Amino acid sequence: MSTARETITAVQAGEEAPAGRWLRPPSARRVVARLVQFVGAVGAVMSVLPVRHHHRITLLADMVPTAGLLTARVASAVIGVLLVYLGAGLRRGKRRAWQVALALSSVSVVLHLVKGGPIPVLIAGSIVAVLVWQRDEFTAPGDPRNRWRAVRACATFLGAGFLLGFAEIGVRVNHLDGYFSVWSWAEHAALGLVGVTGPVRFAHPLGDLTVSITTGTFGLLAFASAGLLLLRPSTGTRRAAAEEHPRLREMLDRHGDADSLGYFALRPDKQLVWAPSGRAAVAYRVVNGVSLASGDPIGLLSEWPRAIAAWLTDCAAHGWTPAVLACGTAGGRAYQKAGLDVIELGDEAIVDVAGFSLEGRPMRGVRQAVARMRRAGFTCTVARQRDLSPEILDEAVACANALREGKVERGFSMALSRLGDPADGECVLVLCRDETGALRGLLQLVPWGRRGLSLDLMRGDRTAPNGLTELMVVSVVEAAAGFGVERISLNFAVLRSVFARAEELGAGPVIRLWSRILRAASRLWQIESLYRANAKYQPDWQPRFLCFPSARDLPRIAIAALTAESFLPDRGPRAAGAA
Repeated sequence: MSTARETITAVQAGEEAPAGRWLRPPSARRVVARLVQFVGAVGAVMSVLPVRHHHRITLLADMVPTAGLLTARVASAVIGVLLVYLGAGLRRGKRRAWQVALALSSVSVVLHLVKGGPIPVLIAGSIVAVLVWQRDEFTAPGDPRNRWRAVRACATFLGAGFLLGFAEIGVRVNHLDGYFSVWSWAEHAALGLVGVTGPVRFAHPLGDLTVSITTGTFGLLAFASAGLLLLRPSTGTRRAAAEEHPRLREMLDRHGDADSLGYFALRPDKQLVWAPSGRAAVAYRVVNGVSLASGDPIGLLSEWPRAIAAWLTDCAAHGWTPAVLACGTAGGRAYQKAGLDVIELGDEAIVDVAGFSLEGRPMRGVRQAVARMRRAGFTCTVARQRDLSPEILDEAVACANALREGKVERGFSMALSRLGDPADGECVLVLCRDETGALRGLLQLVPWGRRGLSLDLMRGDRTAPNGLTELMVVSVVEAAAGFGVERISLNFAVLRSVFARAEELGAGPVIRLWSRILRAASRLWQIESLYRANAKYQPDWQPRFLCFPSARDLPRIAIAALTAESFLPDRGPRAAGAA
């Protein structure tokens, strides 16, 4: 079995990525990361607890360098938290995290040499030696743009702190203990940024304290912000995804029947990593250090393992955490063979066009809603986007924007996040008008191979009578045969099986408790209502899965997924693959 380092070396040498498995970080790297985090935690604790009560751990606290910041206690807290934060980057092999940890430890050695503490010098020197010894384990590159962002942030805070400190000295010029030149003012303000007392003497201690707090705080902000920016996860090289789309569309045309989410790989914020043969690919986006793939790999099934291996190699090379959101059963098996854990995330509702009927008691609610809307004069037009006139398409785009809730276009794994693009001519639109001809709702469905459609966009006027959604869904199912469509994928229901099992006779207490918890959560996220909205059409349920390296990564993956789906704010660059 190839190691991560061998895999990265092979890729850099231009060789084909082996169909290997995702490997846990090397034990040496994990030990170094935990050691750094332990030292950081001790430093943070020592900064808030009386030192006299903790003589036995003072030596460990001394390992945290404190000179050059506002006070030793504040510095210990900030650097302690920073070292804890560094541990995660070290565990993922981030080169920038290694550099910062080495710099902090090296400064600590120098400081303890000056202070004359042999034991702290020995301990800090040991950490430096371990970091240098294991330097080859930390190869994941940082984002080159972060370097300049860190420089700008540091310079901005330092400049602001210097000017404010200089101004405060000028305001107190009549309260100085003696005469000091303007150059002395500047020297005092500059030294205050690194926590060193300058040459200016104040008649009142309060004036000296105020200037020290101002300059020291801005110095602390400068170095802390620079450190955090340097440690921001890399998003990798920006790839010309638009140039790859014709190749991807050709592959979707050949193999797109395998996964209803395949067309969503054409989103502009997704990057692609290809199998060496070019006959399979994984679509992903990097969010806060998580490489988030969605759906199954695209392309020839036999080439999936090699595409997954290339993606995992890319993750290992950049220090990203791999995760897969909403893959199908075949994709879940492939990712599991590649070393990822798999858990069920929910179920996708799929309507069989040939078997769909409004007859029967289970469809009574839908049948009545559709009949009521048609009696009220509502009608639906179902057409390929390419067959709509520019005027009608512009009207549909305007309507979709007007009916959108909030300013953010939600979706990542099961949303295209665009409407009216000329490249999407095969998409099917359902336009619902009232008796006056006004557009009151619309659906957009993207191609699912050659014989399927997958629901992408659903917009409806909330002031319209109940049954608008049912009318649009039934209309597209009834018209589907005319487009050669045999199946339609509707919405995804998170943890649908929990609700279904809780309704069964003899459901156990654990399932019933879990169902109550999800119902309570549905007040915020509409988990149960989405399941009910899908279930009324009597669909076939196909499970979807979440793939991840280990349970400890799940919180980061959850935050990344919510960010990608636009449920959490994303302050990263809005570029392909950006985080």
